[in-house]
Amino acid sequence: MADQTSPHTDNQKSKRKWLSAFAIDLSPLKTSRDFRLLFLGQFVSAFGSSISYVVLPWQMYQLTKSNFAVGMLGVAEFVPMLVMAFVGGALADFIDRRRLIVIAELGLTVCCGLLVLNALLPQPRAWVLFVVAALFAALNGVHRPALESLTPRLVAPEQIPAVASLSMFRGSFSYIVGPALAGLIAAGFGAAVAFTIDAATFVISILALLLIRSVPMPAKLDDDERPSLHSVIEGLKYARSRQELLGTYLIDINAMFFGMPIALFPAIAESFGGASANPSVGLFYAMPAAGALVVSLTSGWTSKIHRHGLAVTIAAAIWGAAIVVFGLVSNLWLALFFLALAGAADAVSGVFRMTIWNQTIPDHIRGRMAGIEMISYLTGPYLGNAEAGLVAARFGLGFSVVSGGVMCVLGSGVLAALLPKFISYDGREGLARKEAEEAERAAQTSQQPPLTKEAIL
Repeated sequence: MADQTSPHTDNQKSKRKWLSAFAIDLSPLKTSRDFRLLFLGQFVSAFGSSISYVVLPWQMYQLTKSNFAVGMLGVAEFVPMLVMAFVGGALADFIDRRRLIVIAELGLTVCCGLLVLNALLPQPRAWVLFVVAALFAALNGVHRPALESLTPRLVAPEQIPAVASLSMFRGSFSYIVGPALAGLIAAGFGAAVAFTIDAATFVISILALLLIRSVPMPAKLDDDERPSLHSVIEGLKYARSRQELLGTYLIDINAMFFGMPIALFPAIAESFGGASANPSVGLFYAMPAAGALVVSLTSGWTSKIHRHGLAVTIAAAIWGAAIVVFGLVSNLWLALFFLALAGAADAVSGVFRMTIWNQTIPDHIRGRMAGIEMISYLTGPYLGNAEAGLVAARFGLGFSVVSGGVMCVLGSGVLAALLPKFISYDGREGLARKEAEEAERAAQTSQQPPLTKEAIL
């Protein structure tokens, strides 16, 4: 029988095929019940966290009218994050990762309660904001490594790029809607309501986590793998031995330290003609996430890219260039557009960095590596806020933003020259290496007796 398919039908099929090549891959949500629960719970809690992400520095600026004070929030967060990321990473390689996430989120809920009580005082205390910011950072040091090391256990290895895109979508969507609402909530109802919403979202997330089946921990070869300074050092040695990992850390630290002027957003909002209490301040926090959302929704193409290190470097340089233009323009809508462009570039970098991590790092050391990853992608913003605030206080807002973007571009180029194996890294080779390492470890563990409860204790 002759093929009677019309040209119109062929054209429709061609369009659908073209669109599917760019559309976000939802297969991990369809095939894994536990990943679906984790994703939905974290989606809700990310929305609440994005509200506090805006309202906490907003409240600090309202209380102090100081860019320096807002920037120092990052310093208050940095040391607890630095210490607890190592601790949390070591724990995540030895203790039930789901349980660690639940414990951390219970602590984060309590922190939100402290912020609510402080906001309800006749005169809220700025020092309370510093203390709670530090507690938030410490608890995130336990939460993030456990979350990042649990996720790859819930999906098939070939679905890791899709998981990275879904994670980017979750974060970017939350940080569009959350900050936009945060400005309205803070201006209309006050900080206490905003922090109460954040606390409620953690409760929902905890319920979702409790429904996830327990995931067995990797087999232990010996007692040296128990949480200790030695196990942390082993993780650092592993990271240092691989340029493809060092590149993801250093490129991101450089970009975020110099090119992340978040601490200046309340003051920049005022410079465009509005009071910092105006809901429009939320747009500055939302625009990078808006750009990231566009990338995540059209991320099907990322699975076709294998030179992940090169992609990360190019994206970081584009981020810096967009921040330069953001600092130069005087039109509000142009400024917001270039913030969105910067966010899109950062999303591309994030997708490929996450893919490198999850496709190449063996499971038995994944928690410790996740702790190092956390340090890499939070060191820049935390210290970058302080850097932006200090430079702005000395030389002005515009100079702080533009000079930071320029340094981001230059630093990306220097790191590319110093890390040739990172630039030439091919994801197919990395996945093969991980499979070989895990096969070798499986052969070793099969010859070892299992670690008993008494040995662990």
